[in-house]
Amino acid sequence: MEYIADKKNIGAKTLFATHYHELTELEGKTDGVNNFCVTVKENAGDIVFLRKIERGGAMASYGIHVAKLAGVPADVIKRSGDLLNALNSSDINRTRDLPSAITSAEMQPNVPQYDDIIETIKNLDADGLTPRMALDILYDLKKALR
Repeated sequence: MEYIADKKNIGAKTLFATHYHELTELEGKTDGVNNFCVTVKENAGDIVFLRKIERGGAMASYGIHVAKLAGVPADVIKRSGDLLNALNSSDINRTRDLPSAITSAEMQPNVPQYDDIIETIKNLDADGLTPRMALDILYDLKKALR
């Protein structure tokens, strides 16, 4: 951002959509950098974007709320909220005690043929398949999951 804002380099008017405090702190330290944010109304843990732009940086990160609005699965939203809460309550200067990650094994279906299905997909020449061949393979994979 410093490079882009510097008139000796690019000096471009640029819009960043970010909550990174390190970037918002550049206002007043870097010529031409000004912070603006979308106003929000918080209500019982949910937010409403008020579609009003005002001067200054955002007081919090609303990325999880935006992800929820975008249809990101509820499990991902919950995990993100747990991580955010852990990060917000930890001392940044010490090792963080984050909630344990969901292992890939926990996310995988409990299907004996899973490895075979993965290998089948990995070995497919997707560009060489006709639509009918792709549909037949999809039916076969679906049948294997039953």
